[in-house]
Amino acid sequence: MANKGKKIVILGAGNVGASIAYTLTVQGLASEIVLIDVNYDKAKGEAMDIIQGTAFCPPVNIYAGQYENAKDADIVIVTVGAARKPGQSRIDLAQGNVNIVKQVMPQVIPYAPNAVYVVVSNPVDIITYAIIKTSGLKTSQVIGSGTTLDSARLRSRLAEHVGLNPKNVHAYVLGEHGDSSVIPWSLATIGGIPMDKYCLEICSEHNRCGKAELLEIEDDVRTAGAKVIANKGATYYAISLAVSRICACIIRDTDSVLTVSSLIEGQYGLSDVCLSIPFVVGAHGISQSIVSPLTAPEQKQMEQSAAALRSVIDSLDI
Repeated sequence: MANKGKKIVILGAGNVGASIAYTLTVQGLASEIVLIDVNYDKAKGEAMDIIQGTAFCPPVNIYAGQYENAKDADIVIVTVGAARKPGQSRIDLAQGNVNIVKQVMPQVIPYAPNAVYVVVSNPVDIITYAIIKTSGLKTSQVIGSGTTLDSARLRSRLAEHVGLNPKNVHAYVLGEHGDSSVIPWSLATIGGIPMDKYCLEICSEHNRCGKAELLEIEDDVRTAGAKVIANKGATYYAISLAVSRICACIIRDTDSVLTVSSLIEGQYGLSDVCLSIPFVVGAHGISQSIVSPLTAPEQKQMEQSAAALRSVIDSLDI
């Protein structure tokens, strides 16, 4: 039978997995979505809840399945493992979630050896590294969601600050998806103009604005997830939108630049760690990295972020 459309498999039907399934359905990005969870009834319930509303969406076949239902998937989204609880850092989850991923992946990969694997489980940089090192998949096939969401938060926060649409603001969060993330302000542009030039020559606020405001924006971006968790117990809507964006780039082969997490092999003088830098994402996963020049302080921050992740990797049984 001919392949009629794109197939996406989601491992884990918790808040994050279910929200991703819902978002993919609303956006019409796949013709087949499979939810796989150790709790089959939970996966079945989530699929039923979504499919009952698909008369209002582009057509999709969404159902709960077992590992063998991952056969011929185009994308496998990994959300398995414990979620972060109030007061926990992403790193606190590390060993337990590494163990879960090491147990699950060998049961899925034989059915979908050519899929692109999008890793969402936290700590995402550590889990992405573990999958690349233990799965036998090509590095280009494994994409951590990384700082895709952090970069979106930064763009929206900066856009709000200058009173523009976020689509007219370009800025990146690099490094760890976590406490040691790096915001290279030297790469930020507003309306195509370098941020420092825009702030000085165009923005009416420049006489009343300075480093304190930038530090406040940085803090907002870094603590956004923790604040949501403190208020409602979990985060899942924003990350599902970020993941659907990554999936759209793969399905439509858009060769888009995203700050996703992958194995660093010499970029910025770093290696043997997964963290986020601008990567080009298309149909086969990651095709190349884009190494933008950083200032000396930003380079030092990148080295510190890599060192923080490396020390966690060294403390784990991967």
